[in-house]
Order: sequence, then structure tokens, then C-alpha cells
Amino acid sequence: MTHDFNRSRPAAVAGMFYPDDPQELKSQIDFLLHNLEKKPLAGELFALIVPHAGYMYSGQVAAAAYQHLLEQDYDYVAVISPSHRDYFTEISVLPALSYSTPFRDVKIAVDLCERLIDQHESIIGSWVGHGQEHALEVQLPFLQRVLGDFRLIPIVMGDQNYEYSVILGEALAKVFRHQKVLIVASTDLSHFYPAEDAEGKDKKIADRINAFDYEGLWDDIESQFCEACGAGPIVATMIAAKKRGANKSEVLLYQNSGDVTGDHSAVVGYLSAAIYRV
Repeated sequence: MTHDFNRSRPAAVAGMFYPDDPQELKSQIDFLLHNLEKKPLAGELFALIVPHAGYMYSGQVAAAAYQHLLEQDYDYVAVISPSHRDYFTEISVLPALSYSTPFRDVKIAVDLCERLIDQHESIIGSWVGHGQEHALEVQLPFLQRVLGDFRLIPIVMGDQNYEYSVILGEALAKVFRHQKVLIVASTDLSHFYPAEDAEGKDKKIADRINAFDYEGLWDDIESQFCEACGAGPIVATMIAAKKRGANKSEVLLYQNSGDVTGDHSAVVGYLSAAIYRV
């Protein structure tokens, strides 16, 4: 089936979640990338898990993941985001030609998007979920800065149930089996608990990620032992990476908003992780 890829998605949250001035944006990202010690990964990187708050809050945690791309080269990047503004049930792949940021437009991999949409009836080509969504957009300036040119597969999950997470993970693995593709899961963790409570909940997710246990992670989410607004993207990404040969998942950095603001009474948790093959 041919879909109507004929528009560009304009930047929606530049000037709010991150700077809209290209030079200021470059300076901020470069500072974050070089503001921490790099710990090399002992293997081939398949995927990242990154937060999606404003750069002043979660940018340093995101940079802990993105710094590992500075010496990497990927032809394609699939970014999977939850939907914060639109309610829908399907998995929405953006049918656009490009995605704008203050740096420049990112070309969308129309061919791979088409193939992904054709994998299952729950994966649709649609603008639903994409128009004002920040969780996908905030990843792009980081990716542009560390990778340069790449082609994008933009995905927003509506109903983040386990079935759809498996469907998406398996579809990504199938469509990308002959391509060099990085998969990025966009998620924040617990919201508005006292810092001590938040850290306890978020540690459960970190432990499951370090164990490469996406089934256990989903069980903990379902049991409300912990929470993540992008639990579906995490699980789909871990499934796709495992099917493509990854065998190791490692948390790189954890912080919460109180580490930045000094207010520990009601925080949001942020985590970044790498999924790779040793």
C-alpha cells in the first residue's frame, strides 16, 4: 500500500523544551555531551533508552546515552515515543517527507516507514500523535549533533499495551534485518513523588533493564510497582534489539528533576540506557 508522504513536520517545541536558536542549541548539546566521563561500551550498539523532558531537566541524562554515538555511523534511526497529547489506540508512523528542527530538516525514510506500516493492521501511517508531540522531537537535535545526516523513522505509540509492544518490536526487527538502524526509546519514569519514593520505583525499572528483562519490567508496570510514560517504547525496543542480536542492556545514568531544581518534594525520574551485543 502506498501512503501519502508529502508534507514536512515543523518543529513544535523549539524554544520551550530546547533552544530555538541553532548556535545556542549546539552549545548546549555540546556542553552536555562533554560534561561527563565517557564509559566505552564493549560491543555493538543496537538501541538507546533516553528521557524526553526539557534539556535543562533531563538533557544530561540523555547526553550520557548520545555520547556513545559520537564515533558511530547509522544510516537510519527509529525513534519510538509515547503520546502525550492525542488519544488513539494504534501505533502511528508519521507519513511525512521530513521533520524540522532549528538545525535543519531530517529526511524521513519513506521506504522503511512504508514497510513498517504494512507489517500489521495496528501499525498505521498517520499524523495522529505527531503534531505537537515533544517526546520524539526532543531527540532529534541530539541525534543530528552526534550523527550528522541520517534518515528517520518516527513512531508514536497510542495504546501502550504489551501486545502492541511485541507487535512493534517484532515488526521493527523484521523490517530492519538488513539495515543499519539505531532504535531509540523515549521515556521518562515516575512522576511527582518525593525523591526517595521516586528513586525506589525507578530502581525497579533500572534493575529490569540491567537484567535485559522486558517481561519482568512489564509485569512491574502492570502491578504498579513502578511507572514509565514510555513503557511501550522501552519494551518494543528491547524486543527488537534482542531479535537483531543484542544480548546486553545497561543503564548509563539516572537522575531526577530534583537534582537540577533542588526541590525534592515532587520529582520526575530520568534514565538512559544502552542495548548492545557483547
